[in-house]
Amino acid sequence: MEDENHAAVLKALADETRLRIAHVLAATELQACVCELVDALELPQYQVSRHLQVLKSARVVASRRDGTWIYHSWSSDSPLLTRFVTEWPRGEPFEHDRARLHERLTLRDGGKCVVGFVDPQELSRMLERARPGSPR
Repeated sequence: MEDENHAAVLKALADETRLRIAHVLAATELQACVCELVDALELPQYQVSRHLQVLKSARVVASRRDGTWIYHSWSSDSPLLTRFVTEWPRGEPFEHDRARLHERLTLRDGGKCVVGFVDPQELSRMLERARPGSPR
């Protein structure tokens, strides 16, 4: 992390929602699309997108396009910052966010999001059907 970026990074992570996003991205070491983050954090799409922009400006989150989907990932090259973001936030809502993202990622097909934005009740039904041992 370059010296001139330290203040931007700390300012970006000072917001709880941005820290939650950074935490799930850094902790999973996977890329996630906005709809997966929306479902994991249980926040509106506009709010998640706005906070992702701040994290991208601080250069701790990167994005890549794959067709119509945009995937976001943790991109800090600082092991200390990555460790801080993944290990320091404990309890609610961080553990809940990680569990929900992990569960939401089970709906992928070939490692890609194919669900998009869905009603929370429909998402619950989809997740239930995706659980091992659940009737299909």
